[in-house]
Order: sequence, then C-alpha cells, then structure tokens
Amino acid sequence: MTFPAHTNADPDPTTQIAWPAKKTKRTRMNSLERPSDLAESSGTSNAGDANVKEVVATGRRMSTMDLIKMSISMAGAQVAWTVELGYGTPFLLSLGLSEQLTSLVWLAGPISGLIAQPVIGAISDASRSKYRRRYWIVLSTAVLVVSTFTLAYCQDIAAFFVDLVGGGSGSWDPQWTKDVKSTAITLAVISFYLLDFALNALQASLRNLLLDITPPEQLNSGNAWHSRMINAGNIVGFGFGFLPLANLPLLRLLGGDQFRKFCVVSVIILVATVWITCWTQEEQSREDSLRVDKSGGKLRDVLKNIHDAVVNLPKPIRRVCYVQVFAFMGWFPFLFYATTYIGQVMAYELGHEPDLDLATRTGEFALTIYSLVAVAAGTLLPRLAQRDTRLLAHGDEDDDTEFTRLKSTVREWRAEAARQGQPLKLPFMPFFLRNIWMGAMLFFGFLTFLTFFVTKVWEATVIVSLVGICWSVACWVPFAIIMEFLKEQEQEVTPEQEAVQREWTRRPSHSRTRSTPARPVLTEHEPLLRRRRSFEEHHDMASAPDADPVAGGTILGIHNLAIVFPQFIVALVSSAIFHTVDADVDDDPHNHNTYYGKNGVAWVLRFGGLCAFIGAAFARKVPPTRTEKQMRRRLAEIKLLEKEGTP
Repeated sequence: MTFPAHTNADPDPTTQIAWPAKKTKRTRMNSLERPSDLAESSGTSNAGDANVKEVVATGRRMSTMDLIKMSISMAGAQVAWTVELGYGTPFLLSLGLSEQLTSLVWLAGPISGLIAQPVIGAISDASRSKYRRRYWIVLSTAVLVVSTFTLAYCQDIAAFFVDLVGGGSGSWDPQWTKDVKSTAITLAVISFYLLDFALNALQASLRNLLLDITPPEQLNSGNAWHSRMINAGNIVGFGFGFLPLANLPLLRLLGGDQFRKFCVVSVIILVATVWITCWTQEEQSREDSLRVDKSGGKLRDVLKNIHDAVVNLPKPIRRVCYVQVFAFMGWFPFLFYATTYIGQVMAYELGHEPDLDLATRTGEFALTIYSLVAVAAGTLLPRLAQRDTRLLAHGDEDDDTEFTRLKSTVREWRAEAARQGQPLKLPFMPFFLRNIWMGAMLFFGFLTFLTFFVTKVWEATVIVSLVGICWSVACWVPFAIIMEFLKEQEQEVTPEQEAVQREWTRRPSHSRTRSTPARPVLTEHEPLLRRRRSFEEHHDMASAPDADPVAGGTILGIHNLAIVFPQFIVALVSSAIFHTVDADVDDDPHNHNTYYGKNGVAWVLRFGGLCAFIGAAFARKVPPTRTEKQMRRRLAEIKLLEKEGTP
C-alpha cells in the first residue's frame, strides 16, 4: 500500500491555516528539494518502502484526502475523550463519589501523560519496524474499548461480581447495595485510569505517525488537520451527548441511561476511524539517522533517551513547554468541570436540584456550541498569521542574490503602481504566532473572571462557547511553533549549510555593496542590514545544543509532559477549593445535592484563569521562529529600499 500522489493536491501554502485553503498553483515546488535528501532516499529495502520513500524524497505531496485519512483517528480519539470530559465528573458523582475524591480521580490524566506519551514515543522511535506507530495505535484502541465498555456497564458488572462472591442476600439487602456501590466505584476508577493511559498512548502514536509519513513541507498542514479533527471530534462527541439517545430505536435496546448509550456510540466511532488510518497509511522502516540508542528495547535505554532529550531540548521548545505548564493549569479546570459548572448554575437559577440527565445534557449542549466556535475560530484566526509569499525565501538563494531580487521586485512594484496611478502597497507582516497565543490566553482569563457575574444558564453557555476561540488557538499555535522549530533544526545540520555559514562568517559584513552597487545613500544602510541578518542567523544556529537531532516522537512526548504535569497541581488545588467552598454541602446524591448549593467549580475556573494570565506573560519569552525573523528582516529591507529609492 502506498500513498496516492496527486499533483493538484491542496498545498495549504500558509502552513498554519486550520481549515482547507483554496487550491493554488505551487510554482517553486522543485526548488525546495535538496539533492542530499534525494540521495539519502535512493536506497530501498522493498517495493512498498521504495514507493513511500519516493513520495517523501521527491517532494510529492500528500493529497487532502491522504491527510484526512491519516488524521481521522484523532477525531475518534477525541470522541472517546468526550466521554470522560462530558460525563466523567457527573458519572462519578452519581455513583456516590464525593466531589473532593472525584477531583483526585483526575490524577489519572497527569500520571498517564507523564508515563505513556514519552515512553511510548521513545520505544517506537527506537523500533525499526514499519509497524512501530500503528502497533501502539491498535493496542491503545483495544484498551480503550475494554475500559469504555466497563464504564458503560460498571454497575451491572459490579452486581454480577457481588452475586458471584455471595455478598448480601439479594438486591433488597442493604449490605448487597453497599457492596455493589463500592465495587462499581472501584471499577469506574480503574477504568478511568486505563482510559487515560490508552488515550495518551493513542494520541502520542497518532502524532508520531504524522511526523513519520508526512513530507517536511506538509508537517504543519498535517498538524492543522489534527486540530480540525480534534474540533470535529468534540462536535460529534458533545453533539451525541446532547441528543436524547434513548429515543433512537437501536440504542434503546442497550438499556441503561444516556451515559451507557454514549459509551457504545463512541466505541463504534473510535474503532471505525482507527481502522481507516491503520488500513490506508503505511510506514517505512526506520533508518539510523536519529539519536536513538540502537539497543532501545530496554527500559533503561528508553529512559536514557528521554533524559538526553530533556537535557538537549532546544531553548525555543523549552520555552514553549514553560508556557504550556501555566496554560494547561488554566485549561484542565475548564475541560474537566465545564459540564458540572453548567449544572451548578442551573441549580442556582432554579433554586433547587435539577434533573441530573437534563443538567448533563445542557452542559453537553454548551460544549457542542463551544466546539462549533472552535471550528469557526480555527478557520478565521490563522488568517492573522497568514504569510505573504513575497516575504518568504525563494529556494536556496544566497544573501547577494536575495538582496538583488528584492531591489528588482521593489522597482517592479513601483513601476506597476505608477502605471495604475495608485500608491505603492508593500507587504505586511502577519502576527507572530506567540502573540496570537498570548492574546488567546488573556481572553481565556478574562472569560473565567466573568463567572463572578453569571446567574443564568444562558450566560454560562455563552462563556463556555466563547472559550472555544481560545481552545482553537491552543490546539494550533504551540504545535505549529514546535514543528517549525524542529524543521529548522533538521535543516541546519547539513554539511553544505555548515560550510556556507563558515564561509559567511569570514566575509566582511559590507561585501554585499560590492556585488550589488547602489546609490551612496543605500550603502550606509546595507552593512547594517547584513550585520543584523548575520547575527540573527548565527543566533538561531546557536540556540540549539551541539547535539544530534532527537527523534520527533520523543520531543512531542516531552512537550506532553509540560501539558500533563499541571494536572497534579490542578487536582490538588481544586480538591482544596472544593473542600473550602463547599464544606457545608452534603455530597450524598440521594439527598439531591449533586449541584444545588455548590459554587466550588466557579472558583476552580477562576484559578485557571489566573494561571492563564501567567502563561500569557511567559509567552512573550518565546522567540519568533527563524521564518518569522527572516520575514521581518526582508520587510525592513523592502521598506528601506522603497523609502530611499531603487536605481
């Protein structure tokens, strides 16, 4: 099985847009190919691998359908996660688990994230098998299916085991009821832990698969499709959670409540999407080009690889991780307690305990709108970072050639503007990715503090929905920044580029004026611009440690550590907040106090908003990518040429 190669594939030229872009012609495709890449990919082990390598090596692009089939499993994984996000807290509360203990159950998230993603990333990086990513995808899916079905039928399974061991005299016996309740809680907690471990393993393997089989120039497009599928999975998951599934004929036969039916639907979607990805995508055997221990099957070697990757993590990626720590200290309270927050607001508005299913479905409705807003924002917001192709590099041209091209281009623009009788319009610099990220975190913090004024369900729904704008940025910008830094790191280690840089450092900074003579007023600025270019490029080269590039799966696993680590803090802080704010409220669901009289979730959300403000401050420390710096420099040169005049 090989990749379809369509010459008219959607190029997604901005590399950042989180929704399909219009089809445009790509005129510089061949100029972006490196001869070294072609040479490295000439050797093949079998026919299937040869075709796959040819696709990557020759620059042939994956079509939009290829990207969809590769990313669709992320939608299935997100649907499975909505079971936990939308129903996890209400389900545990309905079993009789206290709110304080429920918050501690969510420690499954950080524990699984700390272990599953980096370890599986390192193990699969070390594997030479052509199934190294899909093996973990299938295995994780199997665990997800088992744990989800256990959650759906945990009370029935608990009753079966209690009857099997002879606990109590029957369903009328209070001891039997107590044993069933405690057994069901135990099964639910274990299943949630398994579900978290499997989800982390599945998502890590899907992102690693993206890095492995996607051509370098389409990595951001593939990542954008992952973001789209995450939002699509949210829409499907929260949409099914909102629908009255008991009214559907086939699902009515399953019995049980809305939660059980939703679990079954999510499993069907998950299995179908994973099958599509695993059946249509083919990996190639790993070549020993990455810094991975060749004995990588031992746990000690895996841990050593992870440790080395952490120590040698490039500074820009390290700073992104710092921001993610505080950003997700804000996100996890919202992701885990948004549905519960809607229920508490409903109880406050009604003045009594609402119907549990109605409150949960109302929360699911709010999250469905939130997902739709995230899709819309993911379509529009990336336009702010859309990169004008006139400011991008043209192939591998050197500094002299590029400056000559810029001068010629400005002359052509001026002549064209004069013919049309209009003022000259220069390209504009798009927003830096880090600035968009910072703005989204500030907006998120502002929304959480609006909870002080919320008294009605529709007001809470509006706030939850608007958070979708911030979530679309969170799913797009950090990964776009990291993948761009990874590509830059790969590009800067070639011997040819090292030789060019050594030659450039020996050249005088004003040498450009000899090869591109200009009027005397320009020669005063050209050396300054050249010095700034030389300094920026040298600084970019020095920003990464003098180590071989680490495997992409390992770096993404380390990035995930920064995402999941805050859950430990959030779980402990939220438990303390619930204990303080709702200390006088009876947690027994039989006393109808699941939502009524409680306000702890609102304070947990405000704590998350405060952390988001801190993350926004740290986002200013994330450096622009090299492409963004080069675009800014080229625009400065163009403005200078336009201001001073071009001969």
